[in-house]
Amino acid sequence: MASFAQIDETNTVIKVIGISNEVCGEPTLAFPDTESAGRAFIANGMKLEGTWLQTSYNGSFRGCYAGIGYTYDASIGEYGEFVAPPTEE
Repeated sequence: MASFAQIDETNTVIKVIGISNEVCGEPTLAFPDTESAGRAFIANGMKLEGTWLQTSYNGSFRGCYAGIGYTYDASIGEYGEFVAPPTEE
């Protein structure tokens, strides 16, 4: 399963969905190429609008698995990273 996070205009994650690895081109393709294929499927196959970024369940790219409320920081690393919201004490 490939996971994608939808971010809003403030780069905050508002939804996370899972789609088939096959529609992302796996095992032939690997990240970041799988992201383009997944975005195309989300837009054309699922008819969902918005900005979608692939997130890694095991944190192998983009730092960690994105959750609702996380933010996306494009300035971190080669592909940007998802950042957890601050914890309340």
